[in-house]
Amino acid sequence: MIRHCVFLRFKTSVPDAERASILADIAALKPLVPGYLTIDIGPNVSPEGLGKGYNGGFIIDFADAAARDTYLSHPEHEKAGGRIIAATEGGVDGVFVYDFEIAR
Repeated sequence: MIRHCVFLRFKTSVPDAERASILADIAALKPLVPGYLTIDIGPNVSPEGLGKGYNGGFIIDFADAAARDTYLSHPEHEKAGGRIIAATEGGVDGVFVYDFEIAR
């Protein structure tokens, strides 16, 4: 299984409703991508103060790397990714992606 973690530094000028809409676009890909298992979405609520400005994010579990790669190349993902880049501080610099494999 691949756990795809994406953390975002949304611009302060991006309203909460727009943030939710962008993240809903990512969630809407689930029925379109075989092997897209689950998604968890939310703001950073850690009290540790180590968030480095990342204030939103999501984690998707994929059945395998092939499912993740299908998701990454899907046209709807590319469209949602464009919205993310437009809404984050510094564009792509406001996005942190970390994938790791989980043995199950």
